[in-house]
Amino acid sequence: MTTQGGGLHARVLERLGPAITEGQYPAGSVLRTDELAQHYEVSRSVMREAVRVLESMHLVASRRRVGVTVLPAEEWNVYDPQVIRWRLAGADRPRQLRSLTVLRSAVEPVAAGLAARHATSAQCAELTENALGMVAHSRGHRLEGYLRHDIAFHRVVLRASGNEMFARLGDVVAEVLSGRTHHQVMFHDPDPAAVTLHVRLAEAVRERDADRAEALTREITIGALQELDILDPPPAPAGT
Repeated sequence: MTTQGGGLHARVLERLGPAITEGQYPAGSVLRTDELAQHYEVSRSVMREAVRVLESMHLVASRRRVGVTVLPAEEWNVYDPQVIRWRLAGADRPRQLRSLTVLRSAVEPVAAGLAARHATSAQCAELTENALGMVAHSRGHRLEGYLRHDIAFHRVVLRASGNEMFARLGDVVAEVLSGRTHHQVMFHDPDPAAVTLHVRLAEAVRERDADRAEALTREITIGALQELDILDPPPAPAGT
């Protein structure tokens, strides 16, 4: 029964969550649990569980005798991986991808420099293994295999930094990398220069060269922003 309920409320979330993040229910909208349960053809207990999850993401606030109020985007937990996934699946994808990639460019170079100082031998080996995996999957439209190693590589960098705040951003980076692949905001094959930079970054961390690790990671994130400029150009300034 628990499994069934969990499956039902997850299915509701996968419809209601994106509806909120896409603006189908604007900020300030008041939703009635009974009406939602009827609309999504689930029990009120299943709907209440779904609402509790949305509350934990700060997408909605629930008050007795008022109902479920949709909160403004400024209050959402924008670091929640599921919220990121929903936003990347919607019309706000270009702005969301750009915002998250800028976040990466601010955090990951610093994390890489720290990783060069603090990474364990096992973490260095993981970086090398995943960099080689990226090389192996970088041709022949094998993006899913490439993505798997790319996500693992960046998770190791963040974790090896020794900073628990950086490490917790692993899921965020994973959603960014997954989103640009699954929504075709990427070339058919990865940029060879970016692949080479990952290999060189693994070497820099292994050789304890913090300055080089930071510089290489900055190149990687700048390249990711440049890819967005090519595949999904930013809007032109007003008046041009």
